[in-house]
Amino acid sequence: MRIHEITTIKPIKTLTPSAARINALKQTKDRAADALTAERTRQKQAKATERVQKAQQALAKARLN
Repeated sequence: MRIHEITTIKPIKTLTPSAARINALKQTKDRAADALTAERTRQKQAKATERVQKAQQALAKARLN
């Protein structure tokens, strides 16, 4: 790699207290939204697994009769 191919890293500006609070609230909102999506997905998968198990049990009972 050549020197001119390396880009310079821009310094990160420090946030004002109010901007830092807004940034923290946005991050909290994003984490909550991700957690909500993950929980909904987990519940859907649990319901699907339960339905498959019930269907397999019903099929096993039908084969025995």
